[in-house]
Amino acid sequence: MDGWEALWAKERDAIVARAKSEKLGKSADGKTLNGPGGLTIDLSKCPAGWSDTEGLTDTQIKMGQTGAASGPLADSFSYYKAINAMLDYYSEKGAFKDSLGKTRKIVVVNRDDSYDPAKTIPLVDELIDSEKVFAMQTLGTPNTLKVYDKLNQRCIPNPWAITAHPAWNDPVKHPWTTGAALTYSTEAILWGSFIEQHLSEFPGGKVKVGALVMSNDFGKIYDATFKAYLSQSPNKDKIEYITETIEPTAATVTNEMTTIASKNPDIFIMMLAGTACVQTVVEAAQNGMKATTKYLFDDQPCGNNATMGKEKVGGDGSAAQDWWLVGGGARDMTDPSQAELPYVKFAIDVLKAKGIDPKSSGNLNGGEFFAWPMIQALILAGQFDGGLTRSNFVMAQRMMVMTDPYVFEGINFTTNGVQDAYPIEGGVYQQYNVAKQAFERRSNIINLDGKSKPCAWDQSTSTCG
Repeated sequence: MDGWEALWAKERDAIVARAKSEKLGKSADGKTLNGPGGLTIDLSKCPAGWSDTEGLTDTQIKMGQTGAASGPLADSFSYYKAINAMLDYYSEKGAFKDSLGKTRKIVVVNRDDSYDPAKTIPLVDELIDSEKVFAMQTLGTPNTLKVYDKLNQRCIPNPWAITAHPAWNDPVKHPWTTGAALTYSTEAILWGSFIEQHLSEFPGGKVKVGALVMSNDFGKIYDATFKAYLSQSPNKDKIEYITETIEPTAATVTNEMTTIASKNPDIFIMMLAGTACVQTVVEAAQNGMKATTKYLFDDQPCGNNATMGKEKVGGDGSAAQDWWLVGGGARDMTDPSQAELPYVKFAIDVLKAKGIDPKSSGNLNGGEFFAWPMIQALILAGQFDGGLTRSNFVMAQRMMVMTDPYVFEGINFTTNGVQDAYPIEGGVYQQYNVAKQAFERRSNIINLDGKSKPCAWDQSTSTCG
């Protein structure tokens, strides 16, 4: 870990040097944030009474969080368990010392929205109006979509939203919101590419693709992007696409999976999160799809050993054998082959010190993924001229060129204002091995750095503008 910390310090120093050389930061009159890569934020449009340092004292940084701690997706709160364990560790270490000499600790105020977007709105209002938090982290695509307009209008940082929707990569219209993960839309494109590459394996080069889609904005972006990819494919007449949808509150997936099985798909894709992940793997084994469907694809929210392992799917674990995944190459601390890597072991030890079992939830793994950029951006922001401020925090997120220890080597973590709004644009195909209780790589790293355009999300059409 000493080696990792030294590397990140060197990378942060380089970013600070760039900011100085390019004269980036808040203008002398305080009306404009001049960021990297063409990023400009008109701070004069922030509401009356807005403060660049609200939520800060000389000793504390108050952060707000909303997410599901109850209901069918309650386990998603494990994201925050991991993030907050890391924030506590670095707070106690004195890591959040800024250029003005102030050393602060993170104070987190959590609110449970049960993954209900209607609940997210008043909870965010409470956190920004009554608690007056410095920044606001949100969890869930439909939930974040309900509040990110407001947070951007109010000039409140909405860092590394815990969702992989492309809307968080809009540095022009929504510069205060950032996303960290490989987007769901890129993941869907990689599914389509895989299918095209394997068409020759099916009779007549034709294939039927079935998908179980969560009926909300999260599932919608998967479905819409996949359909869009197929519509422009030269092989579109050879690919039949059928879907069933479920509500996020659904108790089981049995009926929907039975319907899909009756249509005999050649390839199946889950576009799900929460308890539906494990249920879908088990149902596919029980209704015959596991035996008859050649390729079964997991998705990023479900793609980890804590979801696919024996302890979750039951029996000898064979229900999960050979399921595929294409994601942003995140590490898995429940994978025995990765558990002794220095940073992964460090993450495990931090959780255990808090009395948290790293194997208890796959979402802990996701939380570790989101924790690292949060910590680095907070430290980096404090090193800019003026110390830690909201505008410096956003600028830090928009100019990170650093080595992420929680993704596979060869996958970069890079942002550059409006020129590159997506931190991670690399991925890898993987397949689950029950004997090893882990996903194994089945391709080289796919590097798509700089190929994704900023996404000005249009909620009326569910497309990037």
